[in-house]
Amino acid sequence: MAFQTPAVGQLQDLSSHVPCKQAFNTVSCRATHSRRRHRPVTARSNEIATVASATLTASQSPATQQPDGTVLSSPTSSRNQAVEPRQLRGREVEERALDCCIQMHQDHPNGLQMPSRFGTGGLDEAYDRCGIVTASYAKTFYLGTQLMTPEKAKAVWAVYVWCRRTDELVDGPNASRITPEALDRWEERLEGIFEGRPYDILDAALTDTVSKFPVHIQPFRDMIDGMRMDLVKQRYETFDELYEYCYRVAGTVGLMTTPIMGIDPSYKGPLRDVYQAALGLGTANQLTNILRDVGEDITERNRIYVPMQELKDFGIAESEVSCSNQVCPKL
Repeated sequence: MAFQTPAVGQLQDLSSHVPCKQAFNTVSCRATHSRRRHRPVTARSNEIATVASATLTASQSPATQQPDGTVLSSPTSSRNQAVEPRQLRGREVEERALDCCIQMHQDHPNGLQMPSRFGTGGLDEAYDRCGIVTASYAKTFYLGTQLMTPEKAKAVWAVYVWCRRTDELVDGPNASRITPEALDRWEERLEGIFEGRPYDILDAALTDTVSKFPVHIQPFRDMIDGMRMDLVKQRYETFDELYEYCYRVAGTVGLMTTPIMGIDPSYKGPLRDVYQAALGLGTANQLTNILRDVGEDITERNRIYVPMQELKDFGIAESEVSCSNQVCPKL
């Protein structure tokens, strides 16, 4: 099934819903998936990227009108509601997200409990589409979700699809058209998802998910910041720099999905240990992807994720990384 945005009529009930902010704001931590390396562009990936970026092309203007007639304010107005004294770096970023997720899990174990205006039939279609996309792009991952309860599997599909669409913005076929302002617009859409105002049918599945499970918005914000890094940063000097990137684009997925997959009821230890283990798994997967895709990243995107300092320590020049798809003695 191809990705399609719903008709205006399908969105009217969603956009007319008054945001349920009160519960979320009690644990809101304001910000200033293992990222999957992509196979060659296909018709389906073009569809996904087109849907993900279609509503972002108006990001040059200070406001965007949604299909239902409502207007999104400039992203800077929302992002500046709470100004941090300084920008967090490295492991401070993940520590903030850890704290937010743990507090959410403790305070709202059953999610934000937002009333749905979409209807059971509409939500079933939303989750079905998410399942189709997940099965198409992440076959083994999708197979793993078949071991979950249907409710948990559908929720994980919704998270996966949001991550996939976010990733396609900077690595998909329309990546050359994506600007920092477009990512600001995408973050505006994210805020709407967590406030009960999904933009389209795929967003609606994630809104329903965060209504039922204690999923915090902070890891999602952090992932968007990881995409911002990809727009401006093509080299990493130290492992600490790379670690922050790996957290943002992959460790975040562990924080997003842990409250959905759940914790063994017999476990009596601290929640932090559970979330840290999930975060570490996501980051480790990203490091594995980086090592696997050294050649693809340099030849197709002019990116080298292996830290420059470590290449220097092993006597490897950038020119040697560039030939990593060939036979290079030092690689």
